[in-house]
Amino acid sequence: MPSTETQQRSSTTETPPPKAKRVRVPKEGPLNPPQAVTLFKRMLRRGDPWYPALLEIVSRWSAAEEEIDRIRYRYLIAGEAFDWLLLAERLIGEAGDDIPAWQAERLLVHGIPPDDSSEEDFARAVGPAKHSAHLNFQYGVTIEQLLLLSSELELQKVGRLAGAGQPEADVAAYNAVYGVSYLELVAIYRTETGLDFGERVSQSEFQAFTYWCSKYRLRMGEPARVASDTRKALALMSRLEAGRGRVSGATRAPVVIDL
Repeated sequence: MPSTETQQRSSTTETPPPKAKRVRVPKEGPLNPPQAVTLFKRMLRRGDPWYPALLEIVSRWSAAEEEIDRIRYRYLIAGEAFDWLLLAERLIGEAGDDIPAWQAERLLVHGIPPDDSSEEDFARAVGPAKHSAHLNFQYGVTIEQLLLLSSELELQKVGRLAGAGQPEADVAAYNAVYGVSYLELVAIYRTETGLDFGERVSQSEFQAFTYWCSKYRLRMGEPARVASDTRKALALMSRLEAGRGRVSGATRAPVVIDL
């Protein structure tokens, strides 16, 4: 009679591993994450240029967020602001060596596509709804972060925080921009949204807070001050990105979309 160990080995040997479930990809229409990843890899294998393929997948992507290895990826903030580069990072990570690392870094870090295509090309590729939501993210998150950075730099320049016991410039910048302290803003945010916001938050949670702050500024600020602050942030973006910023123009109302 074979030993238990031998039986276990035999059982393991005789039982084939389960086959990976085949993902059926529709020819048109929205794609869920497994379908999108499958199609993207398929397009790369057949030799399609990776950036147009990426934008096609982005245009058909339907998930507002997903969880991978206990990490939550939130692509759409408040149903309005689309972090398309986070989705690009997610898809590029699936591509492995099929995408040159330097081109991927150029896109994800500097926002520069490999073919130097224009904003108009990008808008056509991803469609009007996602492009509008992308602009919401640019104005509501990217510009808001740059406005805070600009105020922080101004506070450091004038030496306002040199005295003992004064808050750090990055914290004091909230008071300069919004007229209330960071802790007061957090308290208002919790009350209005019902969301928890502690000392340790994820990047997506902080981006959601920043987007809310941008809407608070629009709601509470004087129009002239709002426009002036937006121009200040855009000027800083222009300096930091050497004229490669994708955002231009005046403050605009957010567009609510369903991905």
